[in-house]
Amino acid sequence: MFYRKKFRLRLPSRTLVLGERTLIMGVLNVTPDSFSDGGAFLDSQTAVARALELERDGADIIDIGGESTRPAAAPVSAREEISRILPVFEALRGKLRIPISVDTQKAEVAEAALAAGAEIVNDISALRTDPRIAEVTRHAHAPIVLMHMRGTPRTMQRGPFARSVIRDVMTGLHGALARARRAGLAKSQILLDPGIGFGKSQEQNFEILARLPEFARLGCPIVIGTSRKAFLGKALAKPGEPPLPPAERILGTAATVTASILGGAHIVRVHDVAEIARVVRVADSIVDSVRGTGKRKPN
Repeated sequence: MFYRKKFRLRLPSRTLVLGERTLIMGVLNVTPDSFSDGGAFLDSQTAVARALELERDGADIIDIGGESTRPAAAPVSAREEISRILPVFEALRGKLRIPISVDTQKAEVAEAALAAGAEIVNDISALRTDPRIAEVTRHAHAPIVLMHMRGTPRTMQRGPFARSVIRDVMTGLHGALARARRAGLAKSQILLDPGIGFGKSQEQNFEILARLPEFARLGCPIVIGTSRKAFLGKALAKPGEPPLPPAERILGTAATVTASILGGAHIVRVHDVAEIARVVRVADSIVDSVRGTGKRKPN
């Protein structure tokens, strides 16, 4: 079992302590075409209700996105993305006790969301799509999640996949850190995500989880998102049967969340917050028992 390092992450309105317990990032897709819940929360009132529900269920952060990044997804304009998420941010102002993250690759969208109350930027392209996100984030004194992705959402699962996934992800995250530092971002404000499912094969996703402690060498908090992803649908299916649909992948999500926590993840990004909060409490109890503390803060 890996002993994860503790970090203090400064947000505009508060400081989050990472590593004492696992934090849960609840997913809220305000999109018509996301792989798992596309269209379910496209209406702003429904999205607001869902955000409040995620908080009640135990989320520590809400991650709101207005552009699908599922495999083969087509990009949308910044204007369209802003039109989807901004009413949600504005309606949530003052209603949540927990911070909101904006899931975007575009500086214009990040800037609008930060002005409307977002406190974290989650960039799946790790500053490759729009490097100006670094400047926007720095000016807002907000942290940023940089994720490894091989290719783009439209092309990432076409292959060829990396011959050595750990080397490929490690090199990509080193590059992301270098871009961020050149842009003036403090390392203490950077989180890293190895990008499960983003340009990786079935086997490579599991290899990343098995070797997660190796990424601690990069010196940043680790974010992991396995929730409802296609590789779980395949792994859960009986031999000869088709992959299970997203709604039936919760047990696979639970298993990978547990593995992530035991491997040193600081934040897990999930759709099913109420169920996974219970999983996190048990996994954190295992970590605490090995540390000899027997203590943790409840989610």
